[in-house]
Amino acid sequence: MTMKTRVFSGVQPTGNLHIGNYLGALTQFVDLQNEGECVYCIVDMHAITLPKEPDELRDHVLDVAALYIAVGIDPKKSIVFVQSDVPGHAELAWILTCQSYTGELSRMTQFKDKSRGNESAPAGLFMYPVLMAADILLYDADVVPVGRDQKQHIELTRDLAIRVNNRLGEDTFVVPEGRFLKEGARIMALDDPTAKMSKSAESEMSRISLLDDEAKIKKAIMRSTTDSDGEIRYDIENKPGVSNLLSIYSAFSGRSIPEIERAYEGQGYGSLKKDLVEVAVDQIRPIQARYAEIRHSEALTRVLADGAERAGVIAEATMRRVKDKFGLGGGASVPSGAGR
Repeated sequence: MTMKTRVFSGVQPTGNLHIGNYLGALTQFVDLQNEGECVYCIVDMHAITLPKEPDELRDHVLDVAALYIAVGIDPKKSIVFVQSDVPGHAELAWILTCQSYTGELSRMTQFKDKSRGNESAPAGLFMYPVLMAADILLYDADVVPVGRDQKQHIELTRDLAIRVNNRLGEDTFVVPEGRFLKEGARIMALDDPTAKMSKSAESEMSRISLLDDEAKIKKAIMRSTTDSDGEIRYDIENKPGVSNLLSIYSAFSGRSIPEIERAYEGQGYGSLKKDLVEVAVDQIRPIQARYAEIRHSEALTRVLADGAERAGVIAEATMRRVKDKFGLGGGASVPSGAGR
């Protein structure tokens, strides 16, 4: 029997997920459930690289878990769990820390961006990529679906796995492949279409969150940045604002961008924006209904508990194998491929 491809991905519980997360990643996570064994993690340990209020963090963890299910991730097909519920993440992160070099970590673009202008930065920001590598390698993941902004982190993960395998044996770690999410689903900020839509952006009008009410969605779209010539044409370089709206419209409606361009030929941006409000609300409303149904339910608690148990079985087998390779602990050795 052919072994199923194992897919791993994680999302930080840093607040309400927005349509960029949904159209750019989550819809593809749903599709991947039909291709392999999917392990989807809410990475709360990554979230504390910067200070977080404990109660707020717990709420955001449950928000993301409920949204995972609301968008179509099936906990019967996939493993959905919270990172900190599986101790192997931290344990493997330390082992990989000892295999990492300060030079390669200091070259990480995201660390340089987040620490720029500061004489000192939290050590967690510096070690973030090693924890991400541990997340992936802990589950013997074959495929890691990520945005292209995470390419450097995937390369480090592969480098660490290969480095250890060369020293201790090729059966120590599965070397994962990055599957970069479709560029067509790249969603930009509504108020600055040259920047990626982000949960951390200062202006709430820069994004549409999956739990925003209809009035807020309408306000964000109607205020979105376009340009002065009024022509509805896809041209990222010269017309990034209207191009972003066309991308969102296409992703939500399933219609091609050329088809949408033809439909609005000779019309102004007002018509496009007005109709995009309806398209977005129609697509988001069922997600919100399912979210409201599960968010405060015992079913969500059971999903996360079951997911942690299933993830823990894989993680424990990996840690027994890896610790044996490194000469750690007193446990018996684990054969290659355990946990698969």
